[in-house]
Amino acid sequence: MEFADNTLAGRAARGAYTRKPAWLRVQLQAGAAFGEVRKTLDSSRLHTVCEEARCPNLHECWGKYKTASFMILGDTCTRRCRFCAVKTGLPRGVDGRHGQAGLDHDEPRRVAEAALAMNLVHVVVTMVTRDDLPDGGAGMMAATVAALRLAVPSISVELLSSDLMGNRDSIRSLAASGADILSHNLETVRRLTPIVRSRSDYDRSLAFLVTCREFAPRALIKSSLMLGLGETREEILATMDDLRAAGIEILNLGQYLQPSRLHAPVEKYWTPEEFAELRQQGIQRGFRHVEAGPLVRSSYHAGEQFAKMTNMTNIG
Repeated sequence: MEFADNTLAGRAARGAYTRKPAWLRVQLQAGAAFGEVRKTLDSSRLHTVCEEARCPNLHECWGKYKTASFMILGDTCTRRCRFCAVKTGLPRGVDGRHGQAGLDHDEPRRVAEAALAMNLVHVVVTMVTRDDLPDGGAGMMAATVAALRLAVPSISVELLSSDLMGNRDSIRSLAASGADILSHNLETVRRLTPIVRSRSDYDRSLAFLVTCREFAPRALIKSSLMLGLGETREEILATMDDLRAAGIEILNLGQYLQPSRLHAPVEKYWTPEEFAELRQQGIQRGFRHVEAGPLVRSSYHAGEQFAKMTNMTNIG
């Protein structure tokens, strides 16, 4: 399948950029806690995937749960996926230079201090894809885990990584960080991967997850899918089977939302009832936890997920 004419005129003719259904309308919650999170992030000069990816749950997570998903290694991704709002290009470091020499090596400390200031008990650290770096950024991810453990010894950490181009040494470094959850998003079904995921590969992503399990047998392994790009129910179920075969324990399913008219169009809005049915399919296939719903994203209720799976009670 190839997407139809994606010019503005073509999209308008197809009705590809239309009003969202009622179940996707979000009530904003911008109270005192939201302001505290914003102030902490701004003063720490940190990026969040919440803002960069235009997450619909930003106000809920910041305002109600006082949580955020830190995005390290800059704000510029080296891939140009057709679903993603994060800007793309050749990243520059804090000194204005490209590549590894421009990495902000103080970033792990600032993430840790922000987590401490926000009184977090669970933190998600994600990254822009950095194919320009020899290790894909794995070393900085591991350094961030170390800084978090030093600042908040009891904190649980989830790393949401790129595929690191399948480099086993880089994956080993990530796994050796001691993160509680290692996550990489498959994003979509096999047929649509070459269309919407720039320079990515379905089997390489699965292999990444298998390698995480190999190098970190005690960590939880997690992945997420976006629905609405043109996949069928049968393709979703087949993808679930592939993920289970790769050893995935946690699966998130959410609705793809078109960030702008320049991105891939929404082909279908899956209903809450359809998500509920897919969740049951996932549970029947043996996933230990399945989060499924129109507004679910990779880091949605991540702390609560971890608490449930480890019988912890201190994550609110």
